[in-house]
Amino acid sequence: MEIPASSPILLFDSGLGGLSVLSALRKTLPDAPVIYAADTAGLPYGEKSEAEIAARVAGLLGRMSERFYPRLICIACNTASTIALGMVRDVLHVPIVGTVPAIKPAAAITKTGTIGLLGTAATIRQRYVDDLEAKFAQDKRLIRHAAPELVGAAEAKLRGHTPDVAIFERAIAGMKATTDGVEIDTVVLACTHFPLVQAELAAQMKVGVQFIDGAEGIAKRIASLTQGQTFERSDADKAVVTGAVDDALPAALAPYGIGSVTQF
Repeated sequence: MEIPASSPILLFDSGLGGLSVLSALRKTLPDAPVIYAADTAGLPYGEKSEAEIAARVAGLLGRMSERFYPRLICIACNTASTIALGMVRDVLHVPIVGTVPAIKPAAAITKTGTIGLLGTAATIRQRYVDDLEAKFAQDKRLIRHAAPELVGAAEAKLRGHTPDVAIFERAIAGMKATTDGVEIDTVVLACTHFPLVQAELAAQMKVGVQFIDGAEGIAKRIASLTQGQTFERSDADKAVVTGAVDDALPAALAPYGIGSVTQF
């Protein structure tokens, strides 16, 4: 069956972190209609149990798929992807693109062989991350550090606030305090919120340290899966959120081409 040109790509995240993926997607597929979906009522995911996350993500994406008829769903959230991706693929008959920590490209560019990985507590403990490390960074040292405060900092920054610099100091200091932490020359941002505060994190690292995330790779994967399809956007893209629409949300989303925000 031919996919309607107006059929959207559904970009899902726990909050506003997926905007870092949306930015990359805009460059790759500028004409693709997008619905940005944020589970703001469930934020943050990183402190929830695996069972809670899996059930919540699968349930929400099932209902959103029925309402919006997306041509493809992107789970633009590392925590949700590492936990719920398999379940969602089993229950939904639509292409699903997940988000995984960019360990493979980080292993390819590190010079010291020591890689830092900043993520949520839920992400860094996943077997999925163990498997990525074993497959792509077996001869490297991967230092994992949970930095849950960065999620709130990114959300605050997007809403026009200036996060406390101590949040970034704690995140970097905690990672570097680990054995061999001073040797880190590449940092994987294993949460889509974190690239939104990359400048603040970089200010706490020595010059020359590289930061890497998966947004560009995700955009390329979406482009590959939709190759040959036609896109037509008749109006500005929209966002849906599961929580209340606060006054700062429309202004935070507008620079990303989002014209309206409603509660799902």
